[in-house]
Amino acid sequence: MSFLADLKPHIKELRYRLIVSCASIILLSLFCFIFWESLLNVLIAPVENLGLKLISIEVQEKFFVALKVSIFTALILSLPIIFAQIWLFVSPALYDNEKKMVVPFALFSTAMFVLGIVFCYFIVLPYGLEFLLNFGASIAEPTISIAKYISFISKVLFGFGIAFELPVFCAVLGFMGLIDDKSLIKFFKYAIVIIFALSAVLTPPDIFTQFLMSGPMILLYGFSVLILKFIKKNQ
Repeated sequence: MSFLADLKPHIKELRYRLIVSCASIILLSLFCFIFWESLLNVLIAPVENLGLKLISIEVQEKFFVALKVSIFTALILSLPIIFAQIWLFVSPALYDNEKKMVVPFALFSTAMFVLGIVFCYFIVLPYGLEFLLNFGASIAEPTISIAKYISFISKVLFGFGIAFELPVFCAVLGFMGLIDDKSLIKFFKYAIVIIFALSAVLTPPDIFTQFLMSGPMILLYGFSVLILKFIKKNQ
């Protein structure tokens, strides 16, 4: 019973942080819905640049596409709030000087996520889509519904955003004293295998696109080592 009593405040705090995060996504989704056509044009530009016209095959398809685009954009815009809520939730377990890192953490996390999306949009998608759409073109002409395309591109963009959070994840563990730069260096040979496995899961099924994710992730792993050295030096 004492364990449950100790756990109850944490559950209440977690519920509050989730409510704040969800509320920000919902409100921003309503705002983004006003501009859904402009946002959609940005997302479909990579495939239209390859000369492919998307189609709608269901009556309600375009409406649900507008909702997906609005929610996806709102999720990105809500990232500073979401990351801040995560840090505020774990902050009671940190020292006073570490609790002050809420703003830098939220900004750094958001910047890395957006950087992953930008890298994917401008570098990975043009090559990945061209390979996938031209593969077997002599056998079957690609005809893609707009709903399927938006689901695909949202997953890929989100996957790259998550992948680019590696330095942030390592920094948090470093602040908690769970890892340091030396442990990260020792783990490098295993990290390579994990990085390539994640790249295979999060990217379209072609080797070139997988290397476009694994390459930056290896560099980000090295960047994480430098961050942990800085944290260790200043603790």
